[in-house]
This record gives sequence, structure tokens and C-alpha cells, in this order.
Amino acid sequence: MHINELATKLNISPRAIRFYENKGVITPQKHPTNGYRMFSEEDASRLQTIISLRLVGMSIADIMNVLLEIDKGERNEALYSLELQRSMMFTQFVELIHNIKITDRMIDHLKKQQPLGWDEIFELTNGLKSLNDLRSNWRDHWDFDQQAAIHDELVHNQELEFNQHPSYTQALQTIYQWVHPHKGEKGLDIGTGTGNLASLFFENGVEMAGIDQSKEMLKQCQRKFPEFETKMGNFLAIPYLNHSFDFIVTSYAMHHLTSDQKILALEEMQRVLKPHGRICIADLMFENDETKRMYYQKLEHEGKTPMISQIEHEYYADRSMLLRWFEDHGYLTKTQQMNEILHLIYAVPIKISY
Repeated sequence: MHINELATKLNISPRAIRFYENKGVITPQKHPTNGYRMFSEEDASRLQTIISLRLVGMSIADIMNVLLEIDKGERNEALYSLELQRSMMFTQFVELIHNIKITDRMIDHLKKQQPLGWDEIFELTNGLKSLNDLRSNWRDHWDFDQQAAIHDELVHNQELEFNQHPSYTQALQTIYQWVHPHKGEKGLDIGTGTGNLASLFFENGVEMAGIDQSKEMLKQCQRKFPEFETKMGNFLAIPYLNHSFDFIVTSYAMHHLTSDQKILALEEMQRVLKPHGRICIADLMFENDETKRMYYQKLEHEGKTPMISQIEHEYYADRSMLLRWFEDHGYLTKTQQMNEILHLIYAVPIKISY
């Protein structure tokens, strides 16, 4: 078909088609006698894909990478690119929610005829910028993609001198018992890794979803549990809409967030939970700063000072800070310390605070 026919078929302008042609994302054949560009049905399908990807915000460069992977038969890589795009969109979505809240506060001030000084506006917007920076500045300093192939071996190896997954099986089973899911509920596992925690739920008939920022972890997870619903995402921008889940679980993952990022993560969990949704966390943390100091002294006394630097490379939580957040937001909590650094927190809302 000629360019005008293609433009009519796709309801776009010939100029738009020339734009994508100049970018090299479509390469029509030329008629052997008159030199006119001739577009095939495959060209039309490819261009429709390009338009769709542009509508969801992908750049031309990213689209070309996706199409290249598809052309090479690497559909998993193309899927990763699309999931990464969705993850970015949810980050923007979460930021937009906070932008709207700040704007609403300004509107509320003006409706009540209260003065809204420039200093206050600056404070509100600067606080918003700080939140957005916290959300966007997280980096995988631990290279979980590289760890994915041996993840299950690592978590079950209890003989390591510095074991970052202590009491692994017991902790996961305790989470399942504490949550005690009911028929018809749906849960979310954040930082699902290869799906070990989530599997305790869906293998007992509970609908589950899982998110992880590592594409290689998700690949391993899908190999083990092909029917498990997984998405690329993280604590700071959960790729689901508000009030999607009855409960959230997470294990050995939150210590990769700074203290401020942990608060953002709890707010994100609350956003995607239903009003009476509950949260269960198993992670490496200390009861408070004093117990952390005493643990460091113990390690020094035992000649294990290298372990202190390993802990400092992470962000072990102050459990009292997490419990204070839950209390301030209307949750009733129970805790269990499984060893010197592994704690469980289970939080159930006793009132709706949002």
C-alpha cells in the first residue's frame, strides 16, 4: 500500500509515517519501476505497535530496542523493556498522587481564606522534591541479577559465617501462619525474589502477586512457578492501583532501603492495601539503637569486626521506628525476634486512617 493508504488505515498523518521512517523504525520497500515507497501489512502492524508504545510514553530509542529484541526472537528481553516502562509509569503515578495532595492543601488554604505565604509554598514543594528524590535515588548496589541463579542455594545455606537469611524456612512459615489468609483474599509479596514466600500462599489456594526490581530474579521465579503473577517493581512505587490487596508480605528485603525510604515503602503498602489490609515483615533489624550498639560490641569482642562493615553496607531497620509508624497510622502490631538480627512484625489496622 502507498503512504496515504497506510495513513488512512492507521488514522495518522503521512508526515508521522515519514518521521518514523526517518528514525529507522520502519523500512518500506520501493517499487521497482516508479520508486514509490510500498508498505506491507507487516509494516502496518509494526507501525501500529510503535504508535501504541509511544502512547504509553516510550521513547523512540526504547521502542527501537524493543523491536530489535522482538526481531531477534528475544521476547523475554522485549517483555523486560515493557515491564521497565510500566514500572517507570507507576513511579510517575505515585509522584502525581503526592503532587495532587500538595495542590489540594494549597487550594484548601485559599478556600478557607487563610494566607498562603511563599515560604510555606516553598516548604511544601521542597518537601515534595525530597520525597521524589528518595523514590528515584534507590540503586541496586548488591547486583541481585547476578545472585539470581544461586539465590535459593544461598538462602538455605545456614552454615555461612555471616548469614543474611537466618532462620529462612522458619521465618517464611511463620509469616504464612501469622497472616492466616482467608478464602477469596489476594496478597502481594514485595521483593519476591524467586517466589519462595509467595509459594507458601498460592500452593495453599491463595491468590498472590509478586514484584521484584531484578529481572533475573523474576526469570528464576517464573521458571519455578509459571502461573505466579509477577511484575517488575519495588517498594517505592508498587505497580498496582490503590486498594488492590488484602495483605502484603515481604521477607529479607526492606533492609536494602534507607530509613527514610522505609517510611515511603510503608506508605506505598498502605496505598495498595484495602482499608483493613494487613502487613507482615520479616527482616534484618535491631530492636533499637541500644541493641545495635550492644551487638556491635559483641562482634568486636568475638573478633568479628568485618561483620560490622557488612551490616553497615546494608540498612538494618530500627524496629522501634517501624512500630512507631504503625502506631501513628492506626495499626495494632505483634513482633517476634527469631535471632539476634532477624525480627518479624505483623500489623493489622484497628482503624481506617486514610
